[in-house]
Amino acid sequence: MEDQDAVRPLAIDEAEAPRERWDDPVRGRLSFRTLFSRGLTQTAGMTCGVTELGPGDWLGLHRHAPPEVYYVFAGAGILNLEGREIPVSAGSAAFIPGMAEHGIRQTGDEILRLFYAFPVDSFDGVEYLFTAAPRG
Repeated sequence: MEDQDAVRPLAIDEAEAPRERWDDPVRGRLSFRTLFSRGLTQTAGMTCGVTELGPGDWLGLHRHAPPEVYYVFAGAGILNLEGREIPVSAGSAAFIPGMAEHGIRQTGDEILRLFYAFPVDSFDGVEYLFTAAPRG
């Protein structure tokens, strides 16, 4: 009998991954597709995906225990990393240490697209701690 939970080599097309959207005053307004994450795919050790921010979109300031990597492959924006505002555009990469406060906003005419990666088995293992309190 074959183990259904075994880790296997896998190649997918980004369009095959379900698109999720956030649109609220704390988390921000953006869409993302998680490409590899245990529970969604038969993978382990890494969770990664693609985020898109359209005109005026943003990801709220937050922290999480695992480190994260961003790689921007289209568009332009401002990365807020521990209070520093850093312009980013296609070709920019950022290493974000665990528990470092960060967020990003789109600033250009083109959709900001970035690849993100965490060294965890599953996206469910990343607890986002947003800086802003919910507005009520």
